[in-house]
Amino acid sequence: MEISKVSPKFQVVIPKKIRDQMELQPGENLQVFLLDGSIRLVRPRSIENLRGIAKGMKWKDAYRDRNDRY
Repeated sequence: MEISKVSPKFQVVIPKKIRDQMELQPGENLQVFLLDGSIRLVRPRSIENLRGIAKGMKWKDAYRDRNDRY
């Protein structure tokens, strides 16, 4: 476990060990969000990487509201 300190400007340094494991590069974008009381940093996924993510999932007709069609 690595520890970082929050600067007066609310900046946090990602420890080198973690940067190396994630192969982060300077200027790279990360999504920041809260999940169960913790801060998460995640690489955004491209639309190409999301293709087929729901393949094999079983959908029910109740999931889709068909009353909003024009």
